[in-house]
Amino acid sequence: MNRRNFLKITGAATVSAMLPAKGLSNGIPAENQPSDKSLKKIYSEAYKKHPQKFNMCGYAAPKLETVRVGFVGVGSRGSAAVERMSHIEGIRIVAICDVLAEHAEKAKARIRTPGHPAMVYSGNEDSWMEMCRREDIDLIYVATPWELHAPIGIYSMKQGKHVALEIPAATTVEDCWRLVETSEDTKKHCVILENCCYDFFELLSLNLARNGFFGEIVHAEGGYIHEIGESLFFRGKPGRSWRLNENMKRNGNLYPTHGLGPVAQIMDINRGNRMEYMVSMSSDDFLMDQYAKELSQKEDYFKQFEGAPFRGNMNNSVIKTVKGQTILIQHDITTPRPYSRLHTISGTKATAQKYPLPPRLSIAEDHQEWLSEDKFREIELQYNPPIIKKMQDIAKEIGGHGGMDFLMDWRLIDCLRNGLPVDMDVYDAASWSVIGPLSEWSVANRSAPIDIPDFTNGAWRTNRPHDISLTNGGTTGVVV
Repeated sequence: MNRRNFLKITGAATVSAMLPAKGLSNGIPAENQPSDKSLKKIYSEAYKKHPQKFNMCGYAAPKLETVRVGFVGVGSRGSAAVERMSHIEGIRIVAICDVLAEHAEKAKARIRTPGHPAMVYSGNEDSWMEMCRREDIDLIYVATPWELHAPIGIYSMKQGKHVALEIPAATTVEDCWRLVETSEDTKKHCVILENCCYDFFELLSLNLARNGFFGEIVHAEGGYIHEIGESLFFRGKPGRSWRLNENMKRNGNLYPTHGLGPVAQIMDINRGNRMEYMVSMSSDDFLMDQYAKELSQKEDYFKQFEGAPFRGNMNNSVIKTVKGQTILIQHDITTPRPYSRLHTISGTKATAQKYPLPPRLSIAEDHQEWLSEDKFREIELQYNPPIIKKMQDIAKEIGGHGGMDFLMDWRLIDCLRNGLPVDMDVYDAASWSVIGPLSEWSVANRSAPIDIPDFTNGAWRTNRPHDISLTNGGTTGVVV
C-alpha cells in the first residue's frame, strides 16, 4: 500500500468514525433525526477545498451615482426596508417583487419620497427571476424565507447585480461556498444584512477594540434569545410557516449572525484572524411540542405538529479562533426570558457587556464594579465612531430597531455610491452563516468538533479590517 492510498483509507475511516450511528445520535430516535445523508454532506462540504479566484475583501466596485434597487420578499421585514430606503438620496426603487401581490402593493405604498417607479412583480414563485434580469437594476435586496436567500443571491450576481441578503445568507455549507465563488467570479458584492453590527453600543465596542481599550481580547459572547415560540404556529397566513418548518427539520443554532456578526468584526475575523473550529450542543425541546398540543386542543389544524421533531430550545455553540480566543453563541426562541443578544467582550484590560441589562463597561483596575454612568458617557463621547456622530439622530428618527436598520441601509448605499469596499463582504456572509449547518452536525454527533471553512482561502492573513472612520464617503444625504 503506497502512502497516498494509506492516507485515503485512514482519512475515510476517520470521517466514518465521526459520523453518527443511525438511531443513536444524541439519544434521539432515528425517525426524529436528520438523515445520515444530510449530516454527511454537511461534514464533507465543510472540508472541501475551493481555490480563490479573486479577493473580494477590500474590493471597491465602480461608483454608482444612483443605486437602482429591486426588492425580493416584502413581508414585514422587506416592506420596512422599502420605506427606510426611500429616505436615502441617490437611490431609485425600480421594482418590488413578492409571491403575494398584496404584499408588493403594500410595500410600494410605504415609499415616502418621489421618483421611484417601483414596478410590481408577482403572480408566481419565479417572478423574482424576471425582475433580476432587468438591466436597469444595480442592487437586489432580499428578505425572503431563509432557504431562498442564497439561490436568489447567486442568480442576481450572475445577472450582474450586487446583492444584499437578509440573515442568514445561506442555510447549507454548499450554498455558502456558492455565494463566495459567484461573488469572486462576477466581482459583485454579496452583503449580509446583519443590522446588529450597526447597533450603537456594538459600534462603540468595535471602536474601543480598534483603539486598544480591551487590551488582548480573550473571549466574546453573542446570541439571539427572543421568545417567539408560540407565534411560529401560524394559521391561515400563506407563506408564514417557513420558519416553523426550519425549526422542525434542523437542530442547531439556526440564527447565529445577530450575536456573531458584531463580535466577529471586533475580533477581526477574516481580516487578520479567523474562526478555526467549533462545537455545539442543544437542549431537548421542552416547549414547542407543548405549544402544538395546546393549540391542537383549540383547532384540529394544529394536530399535524404534535410529536414533530422540533429542535432543542437552547443551543450553545463555542468557537475557537486561530488566535486562541473563544466565542460563545446562543440561540433560544422559545424559553420565556428577557430578550438578549448576549453582547460581551472580555479582554485583558477591560470588559463590555450589553443585555439583558443596559450597556456597561468595566476596566481591569476596578473590575469588580461597572464604570459609573458619568464615566461611561465620557468614554462614549470620546470613542463613538464617526458614523454614529454623523448619523445617530437621523437613524433614530427614521428607525428600524432603534435606528440600526436604517444605519445599515444608509452605509451600504453610501459605499456603493462612493465606490468603497462594503463593511460586510461575502466572506463574512459565508463564515457567519455557516455556523448554522455546522452546529447541526455537531449537535447530532454529541458535540463533536468540526472545522469552520476558510472562505478567504488564506487571504485573512493580509486582509485589512473594514474602515469605520468615514474618511472616505459619508456623502449620501437623507430625506426625513
